[in-house]
Amino acid sequence: MSNKITKAVIPVAGYGTRLYPATKVFKKEFFPIIDREDGYAKPVVQIIIEEAIESGIEEVCLIVQEEDEKVFRSYFDEPPVPEKLRLKLDSLDWASKLSKRILDLGKRISYAVQEKQEGYGHAVYCAKDWVNDEPFLLMLGDHIYKSYTDKRCARQILDMFEKFGNSVIAVQRTPEEFLPLFGTIAAERCKDNPKLYRISEIKEKPSIDYARKHFQIDGLEKGQYLCMFGQYALTPELFDCLKYQLDNDIREKGEIQLTGALELLRQDEKDFYAYETDGKAYDIGIPTAYVKTLRDYLR
Repeated sequence: MSNKITKAVIPVAGYGTRLYPATKVFKKEFFPIIDREDGYAKPVVQIIIEEAIESGIEEVCLIVQEEDEKVFRSYFDEPPVPEKLRLKLDSLDWASKLSKRILDLGKRISYAVQEKQEGYGHAVYCAKDWVNDEPFLLMLGDHIYKSYTDKRCARQILDMFEKFGNSVIAVQRTPEEFLPLFGTIAAERCKDNPKLYRISEIKEKPSIDYARKHFQIDGLEKGQYLCMFGQYALTPELFDCLKYQLDNDIREKGEIQLTGALELLRQDEKDFYAYETDGKAYDIGIPTAYVKTLRDYLR
C-alpha cells in the first residue's frame, strides 16, 4: 500500500436538523462563508473541497442522500442559470474565473449514496467501493479550517501519514467542559515530535470523570484534553472495522458511529497516531457555532 493519499471522503448526507428551518430551503453544506483565502463568498462544501485539493488530494467522494445528489451536481457540474445571469457573470472576469473553478472541481468529484441514515460511521462505509483499498483522507462536511502556518491543516496530517504509513487523526487541545461534544484520545507524546502522539485509547464523548482518570496527557495543562479536529488520514482497514460494527449491529445511540471503528482500528494497527494540528476548526453545524464562524473565521 502506498503512503501517498490522493482520495478524500466527505459525508454530506445529514439532514441538518439543528439548523432548521433554514435547511428546509437548502442544505447546510451550501450555507455561505466568506473564504479567508481569497475573499469570495462560497458554500461551505466548496471551501472543504478546496482544502482537500490544495492539500494534494486528486479525487473527492461526497456521501449524499439519493435525492440530494442532483443538488450537488447542479452546483459543481452545470453553468449558472438562467441564461441572463450566466451572460452577466461571463462578462465579469472574476466571476467567470470562479465559474470555471467550480466546474473544474466538479471533474474531481464522485458520489456515493447513503440510502439509510444510520450514523456517521455508516455514511463513511458507503465510500468503501470508491476508496478501493487505498488510504484516504476523511473530512467532516460541516467544518472548515484555518491554518496558522503556510500548510493547510489537511496537508499537515497527510505529511504525517506519508512519513509513517499509519493512520493519523488530527486533534486539538480542548477544555474539559467541551468533552461531551467530541471524540477524545488517551496518548503518549512522541519524543522526536512534540505535536505527534501515539494513541492508546479513543472514546466518543467521554464523561469528565472518565477523562480525568484515563485521558490526561503529560505536557497538557490540567483540564485540557486532545479531542478530534475533524480530519483523518486513514488506512482502508477502517472499512473492515466498520463492517464488523454493521455485521454485529454495534451502535451508539442507535447509530453506527465512526469513533468505535477508529478504536477497533487502533487495536489492530501497530501504531496509530494523533497530530496536534497547527490551526483551528470551525463548526457550522449548529446556530451558535455558525455565528461564531462567520465572526471569527476571517480574523
